[in-house]
Amino acid sequence: MPEALTETHIHGAKTTFEVVRAHTRDARSWLKGAPVCSMLATHQIVHAGVMVARDPYQIVRQHQSGVYFLACVEGEGRVLVDGRWQRCAAGMAVALPAFMANAFHAVKGEDWRCVWVRYEQAPDQRPLLSSSSPLMAGFDGWPLYHAVDGLVAEAKSVAAPAAMFHWVELIQMNVARFVQPWQQDDRLSRLWERVSKHVGRDWTLPALAAEVHVSPEHLRRLCRKALGRSPMQHVIWLRMRKAAELLASTDAKVDSVAKLVGYVNPFVFSNTFKKWIGWRPSEHRGRVAAKGQT
Repeated sequence: MPEALTETHIHGAKTTFEVVRAHTRDARSWLKGAPVCSMLATHQIVHAGVMVARDPYQIVRQHQSGVYFLACVEGEGRVLVDGRWQRCAAGMAVALPAFMANAFHAVKGEDWRCVWVRYEQAPDQRPLLSSSSPLMAGFDGWPLYHAVDGLVAEAKSVAAPAAMFHWVELIQMNVARFVQPWQQDDRLSRLWERVSKHVGRDWTLPALAAEVHVSPEHLRRLCRKALGRSPMQHVIWLRMRKAAELLASTDAKVDSVAKLVGYVNPFVFSNTFKKWIGWRPSEHRGRVAAKGQT
């Protein structure tokens, strides 16, 4: 389990990056001077970029209000996923949802070449991530890398609207290929939609397997391939994601939220939430409220 997370933004002198943004409202120093492409906003993209991260590069975002997508094309780094630091190497990507800690760091001696796309979740917008979207899985990030690199170059020079439109559409299409896995077994999509709607049920591996008429072991293999985690780990993930949403959008007490997402013991729920989200449920609500006041 990682140490307590604190807001951190360390690029380091050896990290290089190029970024394009949808607007100039974000005044953070690392975005200053970045070219603007307002068409990014049509897909709720706030900014996108390419980088080569090198130690001591370290980022912790405690108040991410939209999906953060990152794909590695060369080298490797570390990403906080499912409550632990995991290797993110070439040919892998992560899609981190809103209201959860986003944390990354470079590995000493490694060049971590990545592409990222940062979204803002509009209240009336259909969520980018579904219940069957992978959190971390294999992905060829080069097409997306070249699309973002192309948009940066266009926005810096001619900034022709027609050209930028096509670059933006390529970016969105490539992210959609990861977060909306159309080639995934349709039985899994239906299963996770059902679990997502009924996270409070006492789901077990045999019960999940029975829903899609396969053996528990076969379901385990399917989930490992499609989602990068076991079926029961994905149940926990869906429960924690729902709990984070409830804590951020309702006044329900922590004990009530625990029961709604399938936990009889609020202490077990609190410990599980801290492991997967990064802090305890009461802290999560406080962080979201504080962010809304800034």
